[in-house]
Amino acid sequence: MEAVAQPTHPNRPGRKAYIYVGIFAVALVLLPFQFWYQTWFGRDLKDAEMESFLGNDSKPRQAQQAMVKISDRLSRGDTSVRRWYPRIAALVASPSAEVRQTAAWLMGHDRSHEAFREPLLKLLRDEQLIVRRNAALSLANFRDASARFELRSMLRPYVLPSPAAGVVRYRLKLGEYMNNGTLVARVGDAEVRSPLPGEVRVLLKDEGTQAAPGDPLIEVSPDKEHAWEALRALLIVGEPEDVEDVQRFIRAAPGMPERLQRQAMLTLEEIRGRASRRK
Repeated sequence: MEAVAQPTHPNRPGRKAYIYVGIFAVALVLLPFQFWYQTWFGRDLKDAEMESFLGNDSKPRQAQQAMVKISDRLSRGDTSVRRWYPRIAALVASPSAEVRQTAAWLMGHDRSHEAFREPLLKLLRDEQLIVRRNAALSLANFRDASARFELRSMLRPYVLPSPAAGVVRYRLKLGEYMNNGTLVARVGDAEVRSPLPGEVRVLLKDEGTQAAPGDPLIEVSPDKEHAWEALRALLIVGEPEDVEDVQRFIRAAPGMPERLQRQAMLTLEEIRGRASRRK
């Protein structure tokens, strides 16, 4: 009986091909993990990593991660992180708004370091609203009254202007919440993104109408967390001229958290008490 010939598989992958496929599959898992691990703010950083991250302008997230770790160490009483204070102060010149924002936030953690006051005053004039707000909150910790104007603005509605000429098409409706950077509308081909969190309070142009550059488009209500932080800061630096803005948060309004009202009352009491003690 003749043996039956077995079919051959000339195109069947060899052992090396399977090895390469296996390596590729492992890489698909490891590379995202490595990226996540390197940028995860929760992991501890060695001092050498801190040095590297704070000096790397090409990777803003690493600088932010290092500053978060410095904040954590300060909260545990670790004063050795002060050696990086000159690096932090220099970050006010970073091209990344996120880095400047984080630097402004961090510099308010150590009010004993007077050298932070000057870079914070520079950030108070930053082109980005969120950076200016963080700088104002930190300056209040230094009892610097320069912060008051920006703190009052955190208690007021903000108007988003049109960036260009064109037909208005809204992406959000009345009462909807937006985060920093949310796309809220288009005017012609131009995007309108919010520089701040908050709720859509008023649509100042009708859908489908023409807008010119600079025309007011959307009124955004003060973000509750931003307002709470501003009230806490005004408790420290507030003056009688700030009372009107503070009082708006004492009156009950739909959706207003109780802690916001309580903070407004505490702030108002402290401002009035401070003014009376000067007499």
